[in-house]
Amino acid sequence: LLGGLLIWGLQPGPLLFVEQKEFVWGLIASMYLGNIVGLIIVLTTVPWWAAILRIPFSIIAPVIIVICAIGAYTVHNALLDVVLMIVFGVVGYIFKKLNYPLAPMVLALVLGDLAEASFRQAMLLSQGSLTIFWANGLVATIMALGLLMLFWQPLNALLGRRRRVAH
Repeated sequence: LLGGLLIWGLQPGPLLFVEQKEFVWGLIASMYLGNIVGLIIVLTTVPWWAAILRIPFSIIAPVIIVICAIGAYTVHNALLDVVLMIVFGVVGYIFKKLNYPLAPMVLALVLGDLAEASFRQAMLLSQGSLTIFWANGLVATIMALGLLMLFWQPLNALLGRRRRVAH
């Protein structure tokens, strides 16, 4: 939305409501109208979307995978994107089999860029030394807890098997 305003030569901010009243209220009205039209379309097409659920998984799964591969390829027109899609699909399958929750993975994908930029900044400040992450007691505790949480599921499963074998 901000990019669209800048393309039209409008300066986003509180003064936009004062200087371009007609445009702002027209934009708000178009959003309301778009939501109403979207609601009508969704309510009228629900039976068709529900019918997709009756298609057997053995038919619909390959179709979904092909559509995802086409989407991944069209982003940069590179086969590497399709390979990455497959790799992360396999990782997701393994995580599902190991009962890893989905929320931390989504959180990692959302915050990954920020974490990478902060890691790069820390590496520059410490001149490439990883000891900056263990120098402070609080940071060391947080890192240790993070590692413990990362390996908790596999360790718990391994210890559970050993307990069952011992009994």
